[in-house]
Amino acid sequence: MTNGQNDPQLASDLRMVITRLIKKLRNKSTANEKLSLTERSTLWLLDQHKELLPSELAAMEKITTQSMSQILNHLSELGYIARRISETDKRKAIISLSKDGQNILYKVRNERDEWLNKALKETCSAEEQELLRRALTPLTRLVDFD
Repeated sequence: MTNGQNDPQLASDLRMVITRLIKKLRNKSTANEKLSLTERSTLWLLDQHKELLPSELAAMEKITTQSMSQILNHLSELGYIARRISETDKRKAIISLSKDGQNILYKVRNERDEWLNKALKETCSAEEQELLRRALTPLTRLVDFD
């Protein structure tokens, strides 16, 4: 047994469980079938930041501006984003979430939250739910680690 400072088995087990949970959550929403993971993440970023430049979205997603351009074109075709020209630099487009984009994002989120809430109630004791609640802080630090 290790002291927790260098535990490759923990890393492997955690990765596997989180990956399986993500796959399960993806399947629990019928509303997101036509969106890729990066497209859904882009909608989420626009919901959080309200308006972003394509280059800012690409940097946040850690993809090329060309790849982000393709994603934005698809989201635009679906009516999920709005584009407007910057008043200070006419060469730049500012991207925001459309009402339809907001609706689909919230629908997917609600479907997944409902499933996860039900799963937590039916599979975890109150003590286990509290343990998961306490695990959110270190899990968030893992997500933010670069």
